[in-house]
Amino acid sequence: MTNGNIIKKIEEKIDSYENEMIALQVALTSIPALAPENGGDGEYEKAGYLTEYLKQAGFDNIRRFDAPDDRVSSRCRPNIVVNIPGSNPERTVWILTHTDVVPPGELKLWSSDPYKAYVKDGRIYGRGSEDNQQDLVASVFAAKAFMDEGITPGFSIGLAFVADEETSSKKGVVHLLDIDEKIFRKDDIIVVPDFGNSKGTMIEVAEKSLLWLRFKTLGIQCHASEPSIGRNAFVAASHLVTKLGELYRMFDAVDPLYYPHTSTFEPTSKTANVSNINTIPGEDVFHMDCRILPRYDLADVILEIRAMADEVERAFGVSIEIEPVQYVQAPSPTDTNAPVVGALKTAIKKVYGVDASPMGIGGGTVAAHFREKGYPVAAWGKMNRMAHQPNESCAISNMIGDAKVFAHLFLG
Repeated sequence: MTNGNIIKKIEEKIDSYENEMIALQVALTSIPALAPENGGDGEYEKAGYLTEYLKQAGFDNIRRFDAPDDRVSSRCRPNIVVNIPGSNPERTVWILTHTDVVPPGELKLWSSDPYKAYVKDGRIYGRGSEDNQQDLVASVFAAKAFMDEGITPGFSIGLAFVADEETSSKKGVVHLLDIDEKIFRKDDIIVVPDFGNSKGTMIEVAEKSLLWLRFKTLGIQCHASEPSIGRNAFVAASHLVTKLGELYRMFDAVDPLYYPHTSTFEPTSKTANVSNINTIPGEDVFHMDCRILPRYDLADVILEIRAMADEVERAFGVSIEIEPVQYVQAPSPTDTNAPVVGALKTAIKKVYGVDASPMGIGGGTVAAHFREKGYPVAAWGKMNRMAHQPNESCAISNMIGDAKVFAHLFLG
């Protein structure tokens, strides 16, 4: 049987799975998998369901690599790895997805229960449906098609379902990369389908450096009718927020590989200070999200920010504490000529009929952790960017189409 006949048979099999794929999405959505940082109890229950599902579906080489975590009731964060041998056992095509999700946010913005998935107008709605269950499910059924048709893939198939992607990845990918057993090889094809656009034309090969900062301004609380006896922490912090806008001018390089093409420096969340109107706050806390082109050293950025804070301290008689929440200096990009990029371009063209191009993003995906260890990796998926939004949804056609792309990669 020629490769053309094989892939046609595999694609037809994937099409036949549509109802099963939807059913798995619905089941996974019903099991919230939230990190303890997000008020949840981890991924244990969801990983257990997925493991049993894989066994029932015929996968027999299933292993768990649990990361210890005393913050959750199970005392561990499970990572699942599945392998199917191919005719070329020296190279494995990996599809790596994550089982955890983010909280639903404001429930009033949802049209229904975020954890009860439903289908409407060709889409599956529910928290986690696109991020990252679309391609988690796609990877399962792309591999299942080879088993059900009795076809040996050209390359070995590796599926990894990891924990903790939405927070730090320390209990997920970082754990897998740090254990003694070397699960991945440098010449493997590693795809992280956790980024993409609606046309499927963006192959992520680079990420900006990630810097999240917590600013705590300490003044003196007092009655609002006598501001002179206090130090208004809110006013001082507001001046600092405005001053931080100068970072755009200081670090103004443009790199067309990345989107957006420049570094970004944006104040984001703000912690409530006082609860009543007639009290001047003595403490104020806000956060900042910075996505910085790799050419800049994060230490240099922090030095400039500290200098701005020092000026505000002197001007308003306050003290300002700056704490990094995330500090990730971006690793070197994946070579745009790496085998994983070429393989993806070919598969995407065959399935979706579009020309995909390598690019860099603001981050972050777990691909960055692979790059830190020297693994060529690419992040790709055909997505409508509904992640983290109310009424998150996944296009069923994307889920099926991505499964076919993965199948092309497996065939080799």
